[in-house]
Amino acid sequence: MAIIIDEKTDVIIQGITGKQGSFHAGQMLAYGTKVVGGVSPGKGGQEVEGIPVYDTVFAACEENQVDASVLFVSAIFAKYAAFEAITAGVKVLVIVTEHIPLHDEMEIVEFARRNGTTVIGPNTFGIVSSGKCKIGIPPNQFFVEGPIGVVARSGTLTYEIVGNLTANGFGQSTVVGLGGDRVVGLSFIDVLEKFEKDPQTKAVILVGEIGGNAEEEASLFIKEMTKPVVAYIAGKSAPPGKRMGHAGAIIERGKGTFDGKVEALQAAGVKVATLPFEVPDLLRQVLK
Repeated sequence: MAIIIDEKTDVIIQGITGKQGSFHAGQMLAYGTKVVGGVSPGKGGQEVEGIPVYDTVFAACEENQVDASVLFVSAIFAKYAAFEAITAGVKVLVIVTEHIPLHDEMEIVEFARRNGTTVIGPNTFGIVSSGKCKIGIPPNQFFVEGPIGVVARSGTLTYEIVGNLTANGFGQSTVVGLGGDRVVGLSFIDVLEKFEKDPQTKAVILVGEIGGNAEEEASLFIKEMTKPVVAYIAGKSAPPGKRMGHAGAIIERGKGTFDGKVEALQAAGVKVATLPFEVPDLLRQVLK
C-alpha cells in the first residue's frame, strides 16, 4: 500500500506547456505515473509527451478521471489555478510553485479544507509513492518501493536521505514533501497519522528544519505511535533571526531552535541523526 497516491492515481499537470511543466511531465511518465492530461489556457488541443492538453481543468475532467493535479504555474496565477482544480473536484493538489503570496496561500488552504481537497505544498518537491506514482520534481532514480515512510520540509535534503536509504537497502512506501512556506496544506502530524495506519510502512523518517514549531508538535503525536521514527533536523548552525531558503525556516523570539526541536523529538523516543548519512544506521537500530 501507500498513502495519498498510488498506481491507480490519475494525474493532470497545470502549466504543462511551460519549460518546467513539460520537462517534469516526461519525468513523471518515465516513473510510471498515470498522467492523463495537461492544462494550459489557450493551448487546448496540443500534446506534450503524448499527453493531451486542455484549456481548463474542467475540460480535462470531462474527458478523464482526475484524482490529482500538480501546479507548474507562476506564483501570480497559482491561487486561480488552485481554485480551479479544487472547484473541479480534484482531491489531491500538489503545488510546486514557490513565492506565492502569503494571503493567497491562506486562501488556497482554507478553500481546499472546505472542499475536502488535500493540498501538498506550496513550495514542495511533491510526493512519491515509490514504485507506483510520482507527482512533482524529485529525481526518479532514488525512489524504490519498500517499508519506510518519509515526511519532510526540505527537498534536496530529502533526496540525499532517500538516496542513502536506497543505497542501504531501505525502500520507501511514500515520501511526502510538506513544503517550505509558512502556510502549507499538511502538517507532520497529518502525514504521521497516515503512516501509522498504513500496513506497508514499518518505520518513518522525519526530515525537519529550524523555524516554527511543527516538529515540536509532531513529537507529541509520536509519543503515541506504535511505529519507530528517526529524524534529521537541518539548520544547526543558523544564527537566530537569519532567514534560510524556506520562508518557514526562521528562528523568532527563541522559538523554533535546532536544540529545542531535537530535545522535543528525543523526549518522544525519536533517534535524531547528526548528519544525513547516519539515518540508515539509526533505522537499523530501531527496526531490530
